[in-house]
Parts: sequence; structure tokens; C-alpha cells
Amino acid sequence: MPKSARSNPDAIRFGAIIQRLRRQRGWTLVELARRCDMNPSYLGTLEKGGNIPSLGTILDLGDIFGIDAADIVREVEQQRRGIRGAGHDTPR
Repeated sequence: MPKSARSNPDAIRFGAIIQRLRRQRGWTLVELARRCDMNPSYLGTLEKGGNIPSLGTILDLGDIFGIDAADIVREVEQQRRGIRGAGHDTPR
């Protein structure tokens, strides 16, 4: 999947969470890629917020990290609400 031309704040939040989870385990991008059978360049792009992951990717990453995929999505959602709650509400 090609890199998105425009940054998405939720993709950036998601990427930061994935990077944190990976680093907490002491894994390199190559190690994470090997564990989840994904391309390390793609994972690097995800970590930088360059793409919005598919549902399958989110589920796979949850499995690899040993957590519920919903917990990853929930954290993105909480960060998003925290920003909106700080006076940055945007209409949907």
C-alpha cells in the first residue's frame, strides 16, 4: 500500500502506540515484521503515521503483542478525545 499523501492524526496516534509497544518488548522493526509476517518498510510507515492500517493488520498486531486489538483502538480513541476535550473539537 503506498504512503498516504496527507497525514491523518489517528494514523499518527496509532503508529506511536505500535512503536511504543514494539520498543517495550525490545524488538526491532525487522523482528516485529518477522513475528507478524509483514514487510518492515510497511510497519515503519505505519509507525510514522503514513498509512491507516486495515482491520486485519490491527487484529494481527494485537495478537503479536498479546493484547486485544480493541485496546490499541481504545488508546487511539482516548488520545483523540483528550485532544478534542482540550478545546479542539472538530465537527464530524
